[in-house]
Amino acid sequence: MDINDLRSIVTVVSLLTFLGIVWWAYGVKGNRKRFEEAAMLPFTDEEADRAELGQDRNGQRKAS
Repeated sequence: MDINDLRSIVTVVSLLTFLGIVWWAYGVKGNRKRFEEAAMLPFTDEEADRAELGQDRNGQRKAS
């Protein structure tokens, strides 16, 4: 086994790892809802903060 065989093995393992990550991210249907919820996390904090301060979406105080 010379250095070129090792390079070939590392290349194949890297490609399989990349394809596995792509499949996990885009191929598994159960992950879609979880990813969408995770993508909205930064915005849910803003909405909770606004509700505590009594502000609307534009940052203006709500009329009471």
